[in-house]
Order: sequence, then structure tokens, then C-alpha cells
Amino acid sequence: MRLDLELEVLCGQLIVGGFDGVEPPARYLKALAEGRRGGAILFRRNVPDAAATARLCQALAAAGGPDRPPFIGIDQEGGRVTRLPAPFLTLPSMRSLGELADLPLLRRAARAVASELRAVGINLNFAPVLDVDSNPANPIIGDRAFGRDPGAVARSAVAFLEGLQEEGVLACGKHFPGHGDTALDSHLALPTIAHGRGRLDEIELPPFRAACGAGVASLMTAHIVVEALDPGVPATLSRAICTDLLRGEIGFEGVLFSDDLEMAAIAAHHAVEEAAAAAVWAGCDALLVCHSEDLQDRVHEALVRKAEREPRFRERCAEAAARCLGLRRRCPPRPVSSPAAFAELVGGPASRAVLEDVERARRARVTEAAT
Repeated sequence: MRLDLELEVLCGQLIVGGFDGVEPPARYLKALAEGRRGGAILFRRNVPDAAATARLCQALAAAGGPDRPPFIGIDQEGGRVTRLPAPFLTLPSMRSLGELADLPLLRRAARAVASELRAVGINLNFAPVLDVDSNPANPIIGDRAFGRDPGAVARSAVAFLEGLQEEGVLACGKHFPGHGDTALDSHLALPTIAHGRGRLDEIELPPFRAACGAGVASLMTAHIVVEALDPGVPATLSRAICTDLLRGEIGFEGVLFSDDLEMAAIAAHHAVEEAAAAAVWAGCDALLVCHSEDLQDRVHEALVRKAEREPRFRERCAEAAARCLGLRRRCPPRPVSSPAAFAELVGGPASRAVLEDVERARRARVTEAAT
């Protein structure tokens, strides 16, 4: 897809930011309308109830407009990483779901989640987690992963991502190339994985290969150093990992998101301008800057200035923007306008039935284990 965009708009399509409050700031809406943002990521601070969430998404979608519909994303995994309050469906942790080994039920659960997200105008779910829970001391993954067996994780993750995408919500598998065997929280520090390539091919990479084979719309990088792949370089900033491995070897064709560039794993070692440019050159198509609008502006300015100076970097930005816009145009946010339809979808009968079936399956598993 060829893009006829001014450079400021071209680079803006790569930035997905967050903001405070339940109303989108005028500054943010203006940046979105002018093409200096490609979307938004929502957190609990933004979504106090269903009606407010729908109004927020409507405002963001309107600002982006039909030609540049925004990513409107959220982390609605289930368990402890659930952003939306009741009456939205809250699934148990992915570990609990994976333990059921019921792929049709898992797919149904993901479809129910997606139906609710789509109803309020959210078109991107930063889920499922593709990490393998291989380190009990891991402070950030744990029960967010479907399990400890790579094959089981791959099967569960594919069922979940296919369920989301069947209902018109983009899935984002995370955290490439695998955050499961770390003992540090990348929000606070930069973890390192010292395993050799053989171990990575056996444990960490199979779920990502399976997700790519199943057509996952997007993936998210991990802020971790994988010594066997690129010594000393965080995966988010590594061309060897994001381009050579992910696209060249595994064959991923979707949009690659960076994890939040404000996390200490990156921010404690790199200025945001440096990290943003390095992430894009490495192969990231969309940059998450989840809190500060000032930092988002600095990222935008840095990308524009580097693209002005370096034709190859501008070409990389154009490639990334084309991927992002292509995906957003195929799956724009379309909030439901009918109050009756909204009530039917958000916390409605289908969601309640799925939750009842999940709880029934969990009880049956406990009973079976006790006998």
C-alpha cells in the first residue's frame, strides 16, 4: 500500500499513546485528528463504566476519522490484567483457562470478550499472552500465561486469538520473543535471558510461531535481552530479533507493537527519542507511549527529524505506517449506537453463559482431581 502522507502524518501513524482521565484531552484529540497519533491505549483510569468507555471510544474514533481510523486498544486478558469493570465479562486468568484444555470453550470465551469490546468501540485487545510460564520466580507473567508446556500454550493461544479476530477485534500476542523465564519485572528493570538458541526454539518460540501461522493481527515486543539472539540489546530495539527472526525466519506479516517505551527496562537506559528511533529501525511498526503526552510529542518530533535526514529511515517509517493503516482500515472502531443492542452485548446473556460454562468446567476439573 502506497501512502501519500506528509511526513508529520506518516510518522504520527506509528505512535499509540495513553492519557489521563475518562474524557480524551483536547490536546490528544487534536493530535489524532491531525495525524500525529495512530491510536490510543486505554487503562482503568480511562474506563470507569461501560457508558463512559463508549463515549471515550466514540470521541477517539471521530477524531481519527474514516480515512485514518485509530487503534483503540486495551489489555483485557482476564485474571489480574483486566481493565474493564462490571458489567463487562471478566474471565479468570489465562492459566486457569489453559488448565481446562477445552479449546472450543476458550474460543467462545474470547469471542464473548471481543463482542463486548467491539460494542464499545475497542478494536484491539493486547492479548493473548504467548509467554510460557517456565520460571516460578517470574514477577510479571505467572498466571497470565496459559501454562508451562509450549505446545499447550500454543494451542490455547491460537484458540483465543482466533476467537477475538472472528468477532472483529484485533489480537496482539505478547511478549516476543518470550518473557516467561525472567526473574525481573521489565516495568522496573531490564531482564536478561541467557538460554541458548536450542532452548528458545524448544520453549519460548513455539507459541509465537503458532500464532503467526494462525494469522495473528499483531504482536508486542518484550523489553528483555536475549543473549543468544542479540547480546546486550533489548528485543524491542533489536533488528536481529524484530526483523531477522520474526519476519525473516518466522514469517510474521502483521503489525509489531513495542511494549511501553516509558517502562524502566528501556527508559532507564535510553532517552525516549533514541529508543523510539531504534525500535522503529529494529522493526517495530507501532510505538506504545502509555502515559505522557509530552513524551509522545518528543517521540513524534524525533521520528520526523530522523526521517528528514535519512531516506532509509523514512522508508522504514513508511513501511510501518502502511502496515498500521492497512490493519486499522480493515478493522476500524465501530461502537454500537443502539442502547438495546449495547445492553444485549455488554454483560449480556452470551457473556453470562460463557462465564457459567467456564466456572462449571473449573468445578468439574477440581472434582475430578479430588477423586
